[in-house]
Amino acid sequence: MAQHIPIWPGSESVHYSAVAGNTPFGFYDTDPSFCTASVKTADWSAKRLGYPIVDIELQAINFFAIFEEAVTEYSSQVNYYNIKENLLSLKGNPTGSNLTHKEITPNHGRLITLAKSYGTEAGSGGDTTYYSASLNVTNSIQSYDLTDSNVITGIGSGQFGESKDSSPFIAEGNWEIRRVFYEGTPAMTRYFDPYVGSGNSTQHLLDGFGMGGMSPAVNFLMMPMYDDLLRVQAIEFNDMIRKSGYSFELRNSKLRIFPRPTANFKLWFEYTRRTDTIDILKHGSGSTTITDFSNATYDNMVYADINDPGKQWIRKYTLALAKELLGNIRSKYGSIPIPGSEVNLDGDTLRSEAASEKENLISQLREDLEAASRRNLLERQKEESEFMNETMNKIPYGIYIG
Repeated sequence: MAQHIPIWPGSESVHYSAVAGNTPFGFYDTDPSFCTASVKTADWSAKRLGYPIVDIELQAINFFAIFEEAVTEYSSQVNYYNIKENLLSLKGNPTGSNLTHKEITPNHGRLITLAKSYGTEAGSGGDTTYYSASLNVTNSIQSYDLTDSNVITGIGSGQFGESKDSSPFIAEGNWEIRRVFYEGTPAMTRYFDPYVGSGNSTQHLLDGFGMGGMSPAVNFLMMPMYDDLLRVQAIEFNDMIRKSGYSFELRNSKLRIFPRPTANFKLWFEYTRRTDTIDILKHGSGSTTITDFSNATYDNMVYADINDPGKQWIRKYTLALAKELLGNIRSKYGSIPIPGSEVNLDGDTLRSEAASEKENLISQLREDLEAASRRNLLERQKEESEFMNETMNKIPYGIYIG
């Protein structure tokens, strides 16, 4: 004897408390509004499919499963759009907080990160640590090999003294020279004489301007600013024309300095580690930081927080899924023999209608989301402002009578 399989008995036989524990994933089982809506949507879908005029070969758990799928699909579509819309602002942020139902403020985070990379190359900032080292310059020797440990001293001191390079990167070649301190004595230090005018009464006046340690005092107070600049330029031009200009040439690991040294001294330079410069994970890994589309933290929506238009979309999508499932069931047998004839089932028709309805619902939702994109909203606001200005320009100006 064939076992009887119960089918949809009607909503009066199903209580909302039966929803929890009977959905495949249980995403929303703790939400009372979801449980109540599951029973009501199941009843509505069954009646739209012909109940009680015809039997609906589905059970309550089937309706609960497809209702959960519809809510998840709606949440997924909206979240996909939000990720695409906000990914540029989300990259680099922590993955810890859920961003669903939250407004994302556009920012320049990624542009700043990119600017820091350029800043490292330009030597004007950035996010790569600069290290310093010194070169033992020997009298009359111009060329030096920076990979020679006998030549390099003081290696590893970090910028601003906050860190040190713990490995011999210079010897390993994992380095890039960023700056060589090859310049001569600044012209300003040769222009100012701290002893001239120190006994004049003007010295106290200089203190008031923050220039008490500099002189000649009379020049500071009486001469125009361009006079000081011309004197500095004269010293620099003198060094350039009458002396050998201080310079250097760096090719691979070979450094050549100009002019030829006349004494032993230390020449300092700054460098960065190449591994620091090209480290693509310096800003965090995928487990702690949003890096791409896959780990932007948008979770399933809370059903109670979805507005009525969204819930209506979910109900329609549930009905389309119910048609699809019922069509699959009825397509198992194309017809059922009865005495003297046979009954043809509408499984193929239901599946065709379900496929079309699902496609239309998804397309319409994506179009609505795209229409509400930040770019389209700004364009609409611009058009509205232009129309408003055009309307205001047609209002006659009042005539003032004094």
